[in-house]
Amino acid sequence: MPTFTQHQLEAIAGALGDTPGGLTDGEISILLETASIPDADAGLETRQRLLNAFAEVQTSRNDRTHILAFICKVMRRERFAEEPERFEAMRLNVNQALALAGLAISEDGKLTVMRAENKLSEAARRARELRADLTYRGAHPEVMRYCQQELLVDNYIHAVQDAVKGVADKIRRRTGLNDDGADLVDQAFAGAPPLLAINALVSEGHLAEQKGFASLLKGLLGLFHDGADGEPRPHWHMTKDDAEDLLSLVSLLHRRIDAASTPQLM
Repeated sequence: MPTFTQHQLEAIAGALGDTPGGLTDGEISILLETASIPDADAGLETRQRLLNAFAEVQTSRNDRTHILAFICKVMRRERFAEEPERFEAMRLNVNQALALAGLAISEDGKLTVMRAENKLSEAARRARELRADLTYRGAHPEVMRYCQQELLVDNYIHAVQDAVKGVADKIRRRTGLNDDGADLVDQAFAGAPPLLAINALVSEGHLAEQKGFASLLKGLLGLFHDGADGEPRPHWHMTKDDAEDLLSLVSLLHRRIDAASTPQLM
């Protein structure tokens, strides 16, 4: 049986222990014991406690059977007989996390394997909804390019990550630079004069705006900078609302860069 990746473990632990209606400390103690998972970090907050327990049992056994057993015990319908609304809320959160591994909890609380065509259908739905919402927001055309089904099979983070990379690509195209991240931003927007200016740079307010814009760019590029293995940041299981807010910010950055001037040519 395959194991969960670190990204998948973080998403599952967050869905179970760090969402409204998630597991309480007392529930975690009982459920870990019944699933035969050691609970070495009982003093930690729920998400980290679950993550550590999952990682330890998976590493020691080199499979994910105990984690799957834990999820099945959590999601038994009879546990939620008096609070069915909690079951549906938790099932939604857990399924968003399990989708990363091609799994899902059914309406009757059973663990199921998602068929490939179901994953593609879900990705197509995400793409349609994302395009519609971003069109309503007036998103930049560059951002709309990343509302693609193939980027939304697991969740929204790949679309956002690629859209952020698109901002860096635009800066490189406009400046001829080959840098990345903070170095790219400093090379393009710092200096006297900078290679790109978002205003006339004739007052202290203009200079502060230029500096603030550069800081915003560096923060966004740093947040989604690739790790050594090219994976997105493992701790962020991105929701649709997160994605739309971030893509709207990327739209704003694109518009300001489109309108930026090259002071040497002014």
